[in-house]
Amino acid sequence: MTSVQVGDENRPPGPGDVAAPPASPATGPAGGPDHQSDQGYHRALGARQIQMIAIGGAIGTGLFLGAGKAISKAGPSLILAYAIAGLVIFFIMRALGELLMYRPVAGSFSEYAREFIGPFAGFATGWTYWLFWVVTGMTEVTAAAQYMTYWFDIPQWISALIFTLVLYGANLISVKLFGELEFWFSMVKVTAIVGMILICLGILTLGFSDAGDTASVSLLWSDGGFFPKGIGGTLMTLQIVMFAFLAVELVGVTAGESKDPEKTLPKAINTVPWRIAVFYIGALTMILSVVSWTNFQPGISPFVAAFDKMGLAVGAGIVNFVVLTAALSSCNSGMYSTGRMLRDLALNSQGPRLFTRLTRNGTPLIGTTFSAGLMMIGVWINYQWPGEAFNKVVSFATISGMWAWVMILISQIRYRAKADRGELPQSSFKAPGAPWTSWFALAFIGMVVVMMGIDKEARISLYFAPLWALGLAVAFLTLKKRNPQGAAFIKR
Repeated sequence: MTSVQVGDENRPPGPGDVAAPPASPATGPAGGPDHQSDQGYHRALGARQIQMIAIGGAIGTGLFLGAGKAISKAGPSLILAYAIAGLVIFFIMRALGELLMYRPVAGSFSEYAREFIGPFAGFATGWTYWLFWVVTGMTEVTAAAQYMTYWFDIPQWISALIFTLVLYGANLISVKLFGELEFWFSMVKVTAIVGMILICLGILTLGFSDAGDTASVSLLWSDGGFFPKGIGGTLMTLQIVMFAFLAVELVGVTAGESKDPEKTLPKAINTVPWRIAVFYIGALTMILSVVSWTNFQPGISPFVAAFDKMGLAVGAGIVNFVVLTAALSSCNSGMYSTGRMLRDLALNSQGPRLFTRLTRNGTPLIGTTFSAGLMMIGVWINYQWPGEAFNKVVSFATISGMWAWVMILISQIRYRAKADRGELPQSSFKAPGAPWTSWFALAFIGMVVVMMGIDKEARISLYFAPLWALGLAVAFLTLKKRNPQGAAFIKR
């Protein structure tokens, strides 16, 4: 495909240019959406890559590292917390799937919020999701730099700088390279979890390793019961559990660059239940059946702790490599999604026009560069405070990520109402049980926010939210005065 140069409005079109897309979605035959030409992007992500992006989005450092803290708070009942939260995530993803099959676009939930809730909702969702990935990118590149010190005695900031530059370059080369990186990053994570499950099954049935004599499914209830810290302890882990699932919605951002979205996206979304069942419920059930929950503590990966208890010294190095991969995968996803979100905002006159520019390979040049530049703050933090870097950049990732889920659910509820009235075409991938399942998911997210307010450690996330909301409101009012088109409702 030829070069796409969008955003230079005063320059006459050249022989290698493609015209800029309209700010609002195009309409196809019979009033349906025309998504075959999606804003100049290349549809280069195949089914294999979409499936692994979907799988990788549900497996990250929240599981490999965060689960240790959650186990110490809730004991074996954490398995139930993941199961219930996993059901809610499935409701969210099916709601997103219904919207995607109505109109699969690169802006995804920001576009849907703009259409079904209002221009400010789209504005706030786009910028909040962008900030979420910028902050996440900083935290993950910081974590990756810390993991490198396991093997090499080099300053953290050097590793952070190298990782940021490499992933930035890969994202500018082509979306296909991004997809390949995510495929292999996800493959490492999946292989590690499946390997752990098989090792634990072997210990439970054959009794080998140092843990063989004590390993038993009864460990799930014998050390203080299934709820050793009470129901309250389980509820207090919900924010940790939901943080682990953040980025599962990333598959929606790939809609505008999927080769065959009508087939690949529903298939990827429908695999959510078994992914959660295997990678979260299955893995934790196996680990907690081999090693008592009392052996786990915050700050230590449950996988590392389990390997130590089994007497498998090689396990620590393997798990360190896996969590390094998980961190790089998350940072890679951040590079990808931030550029797309900024471009979607610019195309809808809600961001600087220069963010619309694409490279010859169809990647958002300025948006990705700007976001990567901000992620470089993580490199500076690693230089200034190498021992405290991770804690300094973790702030409101959970609350900002859940905002996207809320917008997805509300958009789906409003879309379904319009479709049922015949005002819009019905989606080919309806969410089962909706809108009731969407209302249930919204109520569950509300409960998680309340739990975050009660938990002193998680409360800091809520302190930043009002400040960010105020900043967005001021920015939107300024936009409304200077560029009314960006604050206008979409008419369909």
